[in-house]
Amino acid sequence: MVTGDVKEYKTYAEQVAILASRGMEIGDVVRAEQALRRVNYYRLSGYWYPFRVLTESGRRDEFYDGTRFDDVVALYEFDERLRSATFAALTPVELAVRAHLGHELGRIDSTVHLDPTKLGPTARKGPHYANWLVRYERELRQSREDFVAHHTKKYGGRLPVWAAVELLDWGSLTYLYGFSPRPVQDAVAGERGLSAPQLLSWLKALNIIRNTCAHHGRLFNRVHTITPKLPKVGVHPDLDAVGTDWTRTFGQLTLVQFLADRLGVGRSKLLSSVLRSFPTVRFVPISHMGVPEGWQERGGLWT
Repeated sequence: MVTGDVKEYKTYAEQVAILASRGMEIGDVVRAEQALRRVNYYRLSGYWYPFRVLTESGRRDEFYDGTRFDDVVALYEFDERLRSATFAALTPVELAVRAHLGHELGRIDSTVHLDPTKLGPTARKGPHYANWLVRYERELRQSREDFVAHHTKKYGGRLPVWAAVELLDWGSLTYLYGFSPRPVQDAVAGERGLSAPQLLSWLKALNIIRNTCAHHGRLFNRVHTITPKLPKVGVHPDLDAVGTDWTRTFGQLTLVQFLADRLGVGRSKLLSSVLRSFPTVRFVPISHMGVPEGWQERGGLWT
């Protein structure tokens, strides 16, 4: 039984009228209603939030003078392009880490992932490995992959680690990297020009980015919760030149670009080309992404 007050249902026309009453310039009303049919009012509200008048007590419902519905939609459409490009850029990076980690762990033992005594010390501390194993075994049971059916029929379902990594999502893959013996971590991180702790922090950060893209979350102006560990100044001049807040989206995308470049995977200009399509919008400059002034001249995202 539902108790308490629930907001009253509003038609698309009524939703548009609410925005207009709060000071948003609607322009073509029919087109605005069509936009709300495509994109839920509350999803779009995340994109008009920066246009709401800011006071000492927080954001008011009213918008700054000059706020246009078309600008809100332009930001949303940019974010769609950004999420799509980011997911596409992350995919080959993820696959390369997956393949390399499975290969290096396989040097130790074909089923090293099933024996914490053969993994690193993190696998033997606390409940994390046991929780990871439960999740892995559930994925194994539910999998419909041909290679899983083959191993189940021929080997009783005990997948070698180089096959098992293909069942893992990014989060589980990150845990397995953290459980790995330090020489394995060093080998995987070293190919990417990083130390093991650095790569682990990057994998954790990019897992959040990937989930945001996969679940259609707002990406462009998000402040991310994990600050990646960076190499010392002078080790990688391309990173040193960025000059950004690494908890903002531009900094996180720079991590993706760095990894893709070091691995020689993906489309090298994909992210920078999308960034150049950022709309000119009053109240919401591209700096909200953490993009530094003159980013292209400074080689940001290796333009």
